[in-house]
Amino acid sequence: MCSSCNRKELKGPLPDFFSNPPGEFGSMVNEQIGSGEWTDGKELGNTWENRNSFSYGGSGSGESGVRRSELLKGLLNTTDRIIQEVDCVEYGLTDIQEYYANTGAIKKAAENNRGGRKVSVSVVEAFEKKVRPRELEDTLRMEYRSKLLNPKWAEAMVKQGSAGAYEISGRLTATIGWAGTADFQEKWVFDGAADRYALDETMAQRLRELNPEAFRNILKRLLEANGRGYWSPESSVLMKLQELYDDVEDDIEG
Repeated sequence: MCSSCNRKELKGPLPDFFSNPPGEFGSMVNEQIGSGEWTDGKELGNTWENRNSFSYGGSGSGESGVRRSELLKGLLNTTDRIIQEVDCVEYGLTDIQEYYANTGAIKKAAENNRGGRKVSVSVVEAFEKKVRPRELEDTLRMEYRSKLLNPKWAEAMVKQGSAGAYEISGRLTATIGWAGTADFQEKWVFDGAADRYALDETMAQRLRELNPEAFRNILKRLLEANGRGYWSPESSVLMKLQELYDDVEDDIEG
Protein backbone atom coordinates (compact mmCIF):
# COMPACT_ATOMS: atom_id res chain seq x y z
CA MET A 1 0.00 0.00 0.00
CA CYS A 2 2.74 2.46 0.81
CA SER A 3 6.18 3.09 -0.58
CA SER A 4 7.77 4.78 2.43
CA CYS A 5 6.61 3.18 5.69
CA ASN A 6 9.06 3.53 8.56
CA ARG A 7 8.48 0.39 10.61
CA LYS A 8 10.42 1.86 13.55
CA GLU A 9 7.59 4.31 13.98
CA LEU A 10 5.02 1.50 14.21
CA LYS A 11 4.86 -0.50 17.43
CA GLY A 12 3.91 -4.16 17.69
CA PRO A 13 3.63 -6.93 15.07
CA LEU A 14 2.30 -5.82 11.74
CA PRO A 15 -0.60 -7.67 10.09
CA ASP A 16 -0.50 -9.01 6.55
CA PHE A 17 -3.33 -6.72 5.55
CA PHE A 18 -6.25 -4.59 6.73
CA SER A 19 -9.79 -5.14 5.55
CA ASN A 20 -13.47 -5.01 6.46
CA PRO A 21 -15.06 -6.39 9.64
CA PRO A 22 -15.19 -10.21 9.70
CA GLY A 23 -17.92 -11.53 7.45
CA GLU A 24 -18.54 -8.20 5.74
CA PHE A 25 -17.44 -6.81 2.40
CA GLY A 26 -16.92 -3.40 0.89
CA SER A 27 -15.63 0.00 1.90
CA MET A 28 -19.15 1.51 1.75
CA VAL A 29 -17.68 4.47 -0.12
CA ASN A 30 -19.43 3.48 -3.35
CA GLU A 31 -22.72 3.30 -1.43
CA GLN A 32 -22.15 6.84 -0.19
CA ILE A 33 -21.36 8.07 -3.69
CA GLY A 34 -24.43 6.30 -5.04
CA SER A 35 -26.77 7.80 -2.47
CA GLY A 36 -25.18 11.24 -2.53
CA GLU A 37 -25.24 11.25 1.28
CA TRP A 38 -21.79 12.63 1.99
CA THR A 39 -20.32 16.06 2.61
CA ASP A 40 -16.80 16.07 1.19
CA GLY A 41 -13.81 13.94 0.25
CA LYS A 42 -12.53 13.89 3.81
CA GLU A 43 -15.69 12.10 4.89
CA LEU A 44 -15.19 9.48 2.17
CA GLY A 45 -11.63 8.88 3.38
CA ASN A 46 -12.89 8.50 6.94
CA THR A 47 -15.48 5.97 5.78
CA TRP A 48 -12.80 3.86 4.10
CA GLU A 49 -10.54 4.03 7.15
CA ASN A 50 -13.32 3.07 9.57
CA ARG A 51 -14.41 0.13 7.42
CA ASN A 52 -10.89 -1.17 6.81
CA SER A 53 -9.28 -0.90 10.25
CA PHE A 54 -9.52 -4.66 10.95
CA SER A 55 -6.20 -6.52 10.81
CA TYR A 56 -5.64 -10.01 9.47
CA GLY A 57 -2.60 -12.30 9.59
CA GLY A 58 0.88 -11.32 10.66
CA SER A 59 3.28 -13.40 12.71
CA GLY A 60 3.00 -13.10 16.44
CA SER A 61 -0.17 -11.05 16.52
CA GLY A 62 -2.45 -13.87 17.61
CA GLU A 63 -5.34 -11.85 16.32
CA SER A 64 -7.44 -11.85 13.19
CA GLY A 65 -10.31 -9.58 12.31
CA VAL A 66 -9.58 -7.26 15.24
CA ARG A 67 -9.93 -3.51 14.92
CA ARG A 68 -6.50 -1.83 15.16
CA SER A 69 -7.33 1.73 14.23
CA GLU A 70 -4.20 3.37 15.59
CA LEU A 71 -1.91 1.00 13.70
CA LEU A 72 -3.75 1.70 10.45
CA LYS A 73 -3.51 5.43 11.13
CA GLY A 74 0.24 5.04 11.57
CA LEU A 75 0.56 3.25 8.25
CA LEU A 76 -1.58 5.82 6.46
CA ASN A 77 0.45 8.63 7.98
CA THR A 78 3.63 7.18 6.48
CA THR A 79 2.14 6.56 3.04
CA ASP A 80 3.29 8.83 0.22
CA ARG A 81 2.45 6.65 -2.79
CA ILE A 82 -0.14 3.97 -3.49
CA ILE A 83 0.31 1.27 -6.13
CA GLN A 84 -2.79 -0.05 -7.93
CA GLU A 85 -2.40 -3.05 -10.23
CA VAL A 86 -4.89 -3.49 -13.07
CA ASP A 87 -4.72 -7.04 -14.39
CA CYS A 88 -7.49 -7.06 -17.01
CA VAL A 89 -7.53 -5.17 -20.30
CA GLU A 90 -11.34 -5.13 -20.38
CA TYR A 91 -11.90 -3.32 -17.07
CA GLY A 92 -10.11 -0.16 -16.05
CA LEU A 93 -10.37 2.36 -13.26
CA THR A 94 -13.52 3.97 -14.65
CA ASP A 95 -15.29 0.66 -15.30
CA ILE A 96 -15.60 -0.71 -11.76
CA GLN A 97 -16.82 1.28 -8.76
CA GLU A 98 -14.52 -0.56 -6.35
CA TYR A 99 -11.52 1.30 -7.79
CA TYR A 100 -12.62 4.75 -6.65
CA ALA A 101 -14.20 3.25 -3.53
CA ASN A 102 -10.87 1.73 -2.50
CA THR A 103 -7.89 3.13 -4.40
CA GLY A 104 -9.32 6.64 -4.44
CA ALA A 105 -10.57 6.37 -0.88
CA ILE A 106 -7.23 5.02 0.43
CA LYS A 107 -5.58 8.06 -1.14
CA LYS A 108 -8.00 10.36 0.66
CA ALA A 109 -7.66 8.45 3.96
CA ALA A 110 -3.88 8.75 3.79
CA GLU A 111 -4.11 12.46 3.02
CA ASN A 112 -6.44 12.91 5.98
CA ASN A 113 -3.84 11.33 8.26
CA ARG A 114 -1.01 13.34 6.70
CA GLY A 115 -2.64 16.67 7.44
CA GLY A 116 -3.74 17.14 3.85
CA ARG A 117 -0.34 16.45 2.26
CA LYS A 118 -0.89 14.90 -1.15
CA VAL A 119 -0.46 11.18 -1.76
CA SER A 120 0.34 9.98 -5.27
CA VAL A 121 -1.07 6.90 -7.00
CA SER A 122 0.76 4.77 -9.57
CA VAL A 123 -1.32 2.52 -11.80
CA VAL A 124 0.38 -0.60 -13.14
CA GLU A 125 -1.30 -2.42 -16.01
CA ALA A 126 0.02 -5.92 -15.45
CA PHE A 127 -1.42 -7.30 -18.69
CA GLU A 128 1.04 -5.27 -20.79
CA LYS A 129 4.27 -6.89 -21.98
CA LYS A 130 6.22 -3.83 -20.92
CA VAL A 131 4.89 -2.73 -17.58
CA ARG A 132 4.94 1.05 -17.27
CA PRO A 133 3.56 2.70 -14.13
CA ARG A 134 1.27 5.62 -14.91
CA GLU A 135 0.11 8.37 -12.64
CA LEU A 136 -3.53 8.06 -11.62
CA GLU A 137 -4.49 11.32 -13.30
CA ASP A 138 -2.96 10.27 -16.62
CA THR A 139 -4.77 6.93 -16.48
CA LEU A 140 -8.13 8.57 -15.79
CA ARG A 141 -7.62 11.03 -18.65
CA MET A 142 -6.80 8.18 -21.04
CA GLU A 143 -9.83 6.15 -19.97
CA TYR A 144 -12.27 9.06 -20.18
CA ARG A 145 -11.06 9.87 -23.69
CA SER A 146 -11.14 6.27 -24.89
CA LYS A 147 -14.50 5.32 -23.36
CA LEU A 148 -16.90 7.83 -21.81
CA LEU A 149 -16.13 10.66 -24.25
CA ASN A 150 -15.42 8.47 -27.27
CA PRO A 151 -18.32 8.68 -29.77
CA LYS A 152 -17.68 5.12 -31.00
CA TRP A 153 -17.85 3.76 -27.44
CA ALA A 154 -21.00 5.78 -26.74
CA GLU A 155 -22.70 4.45 -29.88
CA ALA A 156 -21.71 0.88 -29.03
CA MET A 157 -23.27 1.27 -25.58
CA VAL A 158 -26.51 2.69 -26.96
CA LYS A 159 -26.79 -0.22 -29.39
CA GLN A 160 -26.85 -2.54 -26.37
CA GLY A 161 -30.14 -1.00 -25.30
CA SER A 162 -31.14 -0.49 -21.69
CA ALA A 163 -28.04 -2.23 -20.35
CA GLY A 164 -25.77 0.03 -22.39
CA ALA A 165 -27.54 3.14 -21.08
CA TYR A 166 -27.00 1.77 -17.58
CA GLU A 167 -23.27 1.39 -18.30
CA ILE A 168 -23.03 5.02 -19.39
CA SER A 169 -24.92 6.08 -16.29
CA GLY A 170 -22.55 4.16 -14.03
CA ARG A 171 -19.57 5.93 -15.50
CA LEU A 172 -21.14 9.30 -14.75
CA THR A 173 -21.47 8.19 -11.15
CA ALA A 174 -17.79 7.21 -11.23
CA THR A 175 -16.80 10.74 -12.28
CA ILE A 176 -18.25 11.91 -8.97
CA GLY A 177 -16.46 9.10 -7.13
CA TRP A 178 -13.06 10.04 -8.54
CA ALA A 179 -13.72 13.74 -8.03
CA GLY A 180 -14.58 13.17 -4.38
CA THR A 181 -11.85 10.70 -3.45
CA ALA A 182 -8.95 11.68 -5.72
CA ASP A 183 -9.83 15.33 -6.45
CA PHE A 184 -9.92 14.59 -10.19
CA GLN A 185 -12.20 17.43 -11.27
CA GLU A 186 -11.08 18.42 -14.76
CA LYS A 187 -13.71 20.53 -16.47
CA TRP A 188 -13.33 19.01 -19.92
CA VAL A 189 -14.57 15.64 -18.66
CA PHE A 190 -17.86 17.04 -17.39
CA ASP A 191 -18.17 19.37 -20.40
CA GLY A 192 -17.72 16.44 -22.75
CA ALA A 193 -20.14 14.19 -20.88
CA ALA A 194 -22.82 16.90 -20.86
CA ASP A 195 -22.36 17.59 -24.56
CA ARG A 196 -22.46 13.96 -25.58
CA TYR A 197 -25.18 12.49 -23.38
CA ALA A 198 -27.48 15.38 -22.41
CA LEU A 199 -27.15 18.37 -24.73
CA ASP A 200 -27.09 16.28 -27.91
CA GLU A 201 -30.85 16.04 -28.47
CA THR A 202 -30.72 12.83 -30.49
CA MET A 203 -28.55 11.00 -27.96
CA ALA A 204 -30.56 12.33 -25.03
CA GLN A 205 -33.81 11.10 -26.56
CA ARG A 206 -32.36 7.67 -27.29
CA LEU A 207 -31.10 7.27 -23.71
CA ARG A 208 -34.38 8.52 -22.32
CA GLU A 209 -36.32 5.94 -24.31
CA LEU A 210 -33.92 3.09 -23.61
CA ASN A 211 -33.60 3.59 -19.86
CA PRO A 212 -35.19 6.66 -18.29
CA GLU A 213 -33.73 5.89 -14.85
CA ALA A 214 -30.21 5.76 -16.31
CA PHE A 215 -30.78 9.01 -18.19
CA ARG A 216 -32.04 10.63 -15.00
CA ASN A 217 -28.87 9.53 -13.20
CA ILE A 218 -26.67 11.00 -15.94
CA LEU A 219 -28.37 14.36 -15.47
CA LYS A 220 -28.31 14.01 -11.69
CA ARG A 221 -24.54 13.43 -11.63
CA LEU A 222 -23.83 16.39 -13.89
CA LEU A 223 -25.95 18.63 -11.67
CA GLU A 224 -24.27 17.13 -8.60
CA ALA A 225 -20.83 17.90 -10.03
CA ASN A 226 -21.86 21.53 -10.22
CA GLY A 227 -23.46 21.51 -6.79
CA ARG A 228 -20.31 20.13 -5.18
CA GLY A 229 -18.10 22.68 -6.89
CA TYR A 230 -16.41 20.19 -9.22
CA TRP A 231 -17.73 21.75 -12.43
CA SER A 232 -18.78 25.27 -13.40
CA PRO A 233 -20.48 25.33 -16.81
CA GLU A 234 -22.38 28.22 -18.36
CA SER A 235 -25.68 29.06 -16.65
CA SER A 236 -27.55 28.17 -19.85
CA VAL A 237 -26.11 24.64 -19.67
CA LEU A 238 -27.23 24.23 -16.07
CA MET A 239 -30.70 25.46 -16.92
CA LYS A 240 -30.99 22.95 -19.77
CA LEU A 241 -29.76 20.09 -17.59
CA GLN A 242 -32.24 20.99 -14.86
CA GLU A 243 -35.05 21.21 -17.39
CA LEU A 244 -34.21 17.78 -18.77
CA TYR A 245 -33.95 16.35 -15.27
CA ASP A 246 -37.33 17.74 -14.26
CA ASP A 247 -38.93 16.36 -17.43
CA VAL A 248 -37.60 12.84 -17.06
CA GLU A 249 -38.35 12.89 -13.34
CA ASP A 250 -41.98 13.68 -14.15
CA ASP A 251 -42.08 10.84 -16.66
CA ILE A 252 -40.68 8.31 -14.18
CA GLU A 253 -42.76 9.40 -11.23
CA GLY A 254 -45.88 9.64 -13.37
